[in-house]
Amino acid sequence: MSTSRRRELSDIDALKALAHPLRQQLLAWLQRHGSATSADLAAEFGADRGATSYHLRQLARFEFIEEDTERSSGRRKYWRPIPQDVRLPRRSADPEVAAAADEIGRQWMVRADRDLATYLSSRESFGEFATAAMHSFGSTMLSAEELAEFGEEYIAFLNRWHREPGKTSPDSRHITVVFHAFPTPDGRDGS
Repeated sequence: MSTSRRRELSDIDALKALAHPLRQQLLAWLQRHGSATSADLAAEFGADRGATSYHLRQLARFEFIEEDTERSSGRRKYWRPIPQDVRLPRRSADPEVAAAADEIGRQWMVRADRDLATYLSSRESFGEFATAAMHSFGSTMLSAEELAEFGEEYIAFLNRWHREPGKTSPDSRHITVVFHAFPTPDGRDGS
């Protein structure tokens, strides 16, 4: 088990680096499957190897991934994700920062929605994992301060259960966890 470091992402260059759709795919793949080379990932995504290598270097430049020195040898470089709790800006007066953060959030939601739809359409093929999976929709009443505290407790709980690819039991598989905690629009605030 490893713990993720908290990272408040507000640097526009780092946000832009992460907002690139192929970089999102590369990072998600590494988080799910563990380390890989640019050639492995280029083949996986049907992308140009040089472009894939460039995108991996950009992710490394902004500390989303790092070289897996235990597996790398000579010119064959393996990349692995850096475990971290990436937080997007909650608000930004800078329209460029806000747009980049919104794009990253949108991509995360599209991926979560796609993964959920795929799972639900074939859940019987997941065996014991389908039995163990849970879907819940709940709500509560919280102040803004309590909502922030609730979110921090949730992230701490999720980090307690974080496992890196390749360091799990053979019967483990990647699990998607989607969490939303936001004020319910009710018309009082222009919604």
